[in-house]
Amino acid sequence: MHGAIDLGARQAAAKKQQERQARAEAAGASGAADGAAGGGQYVIDVTDQTFNTDVVERSRTVPVLVDFWAEWCGPCKQLGPILEKLANEAAGAWILAKIDIDANPALAQYMQQMGVRGIPFVAMVVGGQMMPFLNGAAPEPQVRQALDQLMAALVQEGIMPEGAAAPGPGAEPGGPQQPPADPMYTEAEEALQRGDLDGAKAAFQRILDANPADTEAKRGIALVELSLRVRTLDAQQVMTRADAEPGDVQAQIQAADIELVSGRIEAAFDRLVGAVRRTAGDDRDSARKHLLGLFEVLPAEDPRVGKARRGLQSALF
Repeated sequence: MHGAIDLGARQAAAKKQQERQARAEAAGASGAADGAAGGGQYVIDVTDQTFNTDVVERSRTVPVLVDFWAEWCGPCKQLGPILEKLANEAAGAWILAKIDIDANPALAQYMQQMGVRGIPFVAMVVGGQMMPFLNGAAPEPQVRQALDQLMAALVQEGIMPEGAAAPGPGAEPGGPQQPPADPMYTEAEEALQRGDLDGAKAAFQRILDANPADTEAKRGIALVELSLRVRTLDAQQVMTRADAEPGDVQAQIQAADIELVSGRIEAAFDRLVGAVRRTAGDDRDSARKHLLGLFEVLPAEDPRVGKARRGLQSALF
């Protein structure tokens, strides 16, 4: 029924949250020192109904890492505990929000509209803006390193929510000090949540028209345009074609889009740098311009962007 609230999903999320809190308290009482216990105040379970408050609005005061998962997903069960451990170690520097896509179909559909076809999928939300972070399971050292690099990039870019860099244990991340939402951004965010990508793009463009230097609006437009490009693509067909035809620049561009929305960011950048290196003329220019456009999806100081820019320069000269 349109507009109905899925109380089952809410109850399931609340139960998971209670279980996580109980495990964290039990670990603390037993003196566990390895920080591996899941749960606590830094890991939350989110539903279709609570996403706007628990993720979008909260991200204005603290970064929120969003983990899309499902009970049947084996790799999710490998990655989930790693993310929970790192969230507890971060002690409020960022929050982990877990979304069961089977219990929350609206958020599952939103993930698909972004072009993501598989889980686990992890994204970072900062200042109401979502950017892809990871698609697929990865070992703890790799996840830890990638998170450290991303957090450093957010600080260097100046988009880390004020007071969120090092709140310390016992803090109340995303608490009542949260400032009111900017109505211009609210319009864009609400359009994204209802799947209106064209409306979101128009809202971001109005923000950019009023302030051409607004980096969040630029990133928002870049991400929406990426989502619009991939929403009608068959990911498997695109990747198969790109692997079979490395000289087809349009195939490489589509494959890079699929990789980026799936969190395989370095693979996407490397693919287009390779296309620039192999081609000439209009094909080379198309690959170069598309790569520059993909850079806009991430903070300018993200080390993966810096590495790809150096690779592009080397490929051109």
